[in-house]
Amino acid sequence: MAAGTGNAVRGLALLGSVALLVLAGWLVWLLPGPQLVAALGLGPADGTLTVSECYAAADAEGYPGGTECKGVFTPGRAAGTRGELLLDGAAARHEPGSALRVRLVRGRAYERSGPAVGHAGAVTGFLLVPFLALASWLLGWARRGRAGHGAAHLLAALAGLVAVLVLSVAAALLVALVTALS
Repeated sequence: MAAGTGNAVRGLALLGSVALLVLAGWLVWLLPGPQLVAALGLGPADGTLTVSECYAAADAEGYPGGTECKGVFTPGRAAGTRGELLLDGAAARHEPGSALRVRLVRGRAYERSGPAVGHAGAVTGFLLVPFLALASWLLGWARRGRAGHGAAHLLAALAGLVAVLVLSVAAALLVALVTALS
């Protein structure tokens, strides 16, 4: 392979890697990122949710999906409208009439909650790991000037998926502990 062709391949591999990382960041920002930030309780609360009922929710397949609560949302700032909302991934089963400080994301209310952090953290990690593995392989290609053996990157991706599970459970437990103590 000529020197000019090798440099072009390296440049394309580097560009592809950067494009993958940008795409992964955009997808995280678009899909699970806002829910994760809201479930962590970061930033100011958007208002108060007065709980009317709580119940055990099921996911799309009918498996237990945690606790959800319905209630009336009262905005904390001048912007926003008062109305009934769903509290997704509640930290616990709340008594009717309880007032909770919540953050709004896409028409749903979120409080600081361990189960919600675990779910959003796992979705974020499972979304990022394949992009990071492929970007790593492309960066290796850009460094060496030829496609490398992908076994190490595949093994790293599998280890990354296991790490996502462990870290999302640890984060959920930590947030649940902090929420219970506060």
